[in-house]
Order: sequence, then structure tokens, then C-alpha cells
Amino acid sequence: MPKLREQLDLHLLRVLQSLLKEHSVSRTAIRLGMSQPAVSNALRRLREITGDPILLRGKKGMVPTERGPFLLAHATEALQAIERISATAEPMDPSQSTRVFNLGAPDYLDGAFIPDIAERVRRQAPQARLVVHTINPDLDYVQALEEGELDVVIGNWLEPPEKLHLARLFDDEVVCMLGRHHPLAQRGLSLQHYLEMPHLAPSAHVTDKRGFIDGCLAEQGISRQVQMVVPYFGLVPGILSRTDMVFTTNRQFAEYYARILPITVLPCPVHFPLMRFYQLWHPRTHNAAELLWFRRCIAQAAGRLDGLSEGTP
Repeated sequence: MPKLREQLDLHLLRVLQSLLKEHSVSRTAIRLGMSQPAVSNALRRLREITGDPILLRGKKGMVPTERGPFLLAHATEALQAIERISATAEPMDPSQSTRVFNLGAPDYLDGAFIPDIAERVRRQAPQARLVVHTINPDLDYVQALEEGELDVVIGNWLEPPEKLHLARLFDDEVVCMLGRHHPLAQRGLSLQHYLEMPHLAPSAHVTDKRGFIDGCLAEQGISRQVQMVVPYFGLVPGILSRTDMVFTTNRQFAEYYARILPITVLPCPVHFPLMRFYQLWHPRTHNAAELLWFRRCIAQAAGRLDGLSEGTP
């Protein structure tokens, strides 16, 4: 029996459905563009596979067996399922989406970028939910993407992770933040100042990975004096406004807070490459319509930050 079941293919399913609808070998041949001998041969094979005559001769033509309607229903259901599997995915209508979108991002993007993404999602997909997860050393974001706990991760890496899809979002300059009261806030920073000053630094966002700033410093054979480490970037402006420490970060984060708090932004005396931000996603979601739309929202929000005009990632 298992061997016979393996022979029930798409072609035989179509013949079975047509025979049970038409009650005729000749009409089935016309309907499917087959010869009558070919339909008769297919009927013979179907009888062997199902163990049922399927159609029997009656006074006015062929009539289905008692099991015929059951076979017709399941053949139709199977064909519809195959059609759904092979059909091209329909374009997403954001206004009808009720999906929960899970975004992983470091909290230093909260100032302007994340709110812009939130605005786009709310405006275009008001029934959807957006959950933002903070990236921290305890989060294995690669596994979270693989298992569907996260849909997209945003961040910057000296070497972007392998085996994930990646799209550039924007580049940003490295600058220094000081409290406006700091003696060097008006004078500027020299390299000697930078190396001798007490530094405020964030916790690592990825376990066992050196952060962008310290990684770049190490490549130049220098290091900074980190006097305090904080888990959240939101703590940085308040601490700087009340201490003599300096914080090295991306310009957009620094200038956002300089507009609303007593913070000064200065050029960094150490050469850093531009901080390049990416969005990452797992190959299993690459063609998912709702996530294509979500990644497009993220890319459009990023385009506002540095004038990019990104296509669909």
C-alpha cells in the first residue's frame, strides 16, 4: 500500500477530480486535453491506488461509487492546497495587518530614528503592534532571528555578522559629548586631553565582542580611561551634565541631546571611521511580504537621517 500511495501525483489528482465531476471518461479527456486511452489508463491506476472502482457503468452512463463523493472532496482539497503552496504571495496591505513586529535595536537610536519607524508603522499599519527589544550581552540576536523572536536587528559592527541578510541604513560621524560646564567645552579636545580624561562608556551590546570605539582605538595602539560604565544610553546626558567625564558616540545621538540639555558636542581628536549602521534579518524571512514592508519602513526612516534613498532591502 505505501508504494501505491507514492504514485498519486498532481496529474492523477486532476484526473480523479474531473472523472468524479464529469462521470465520463470521454468528457474528462476533452476537459483535460488528453486522449481517452490515457484517461482510461489513469482511471485504472487510480482504482489500484484507492482500492475503489471510483466509477461504475449504469443505465444512463457512469455513476460514482458510494466512496466517490469522499474522494472528490479530498481531491479538490488537495488540489487547492497545492495551488496555494505554488501561488505567488499576494502583496501586503499594511492597513489590514495585525502582525506583531519585533525589532532589536540599541537604545542610542531611540532619540529620533526609532520614533520615526514607530510613526510610519502607526500611520500605515494602525492594527499592527511594534515591540522594540534592547540589544544587550544576554541576547543572542542571531538565534533570536532564526527562531522568530526577532524580525529585524539594527546596529553597527566593525565586522557585520555572517549568514544573515544585511542592508546598509546610514553612516554617522564619531564625536565627543561633554557637559556644557566642562572647562574643555569651549576650548576643544586635543589627543592628550582625550587620552587623559575620564571616560563614560556603555556596556557591551554583544557578548565577547569589543565595542566599535574601543575596537578602533585598539587598532591604533591606544586606549582610553573608562571610569564609569552604564547599561543605558539614556543615562549618559544626565551624568555628563553633572561630571567631568567625556562620552564618545555617534553625532546624531549627541546632537539630539545637545538640543534639549546642557551638553556640548565636539569633534573627536582621534580618527574613527564612519559608524555604519545596518539592519539584519534571517534568510527564512527574506521574502515574507509583511517583513519586506517592515524593512522598507526602516530603510525609509534611515533615509531621512543622512539623505539616503534606499530601495527595498
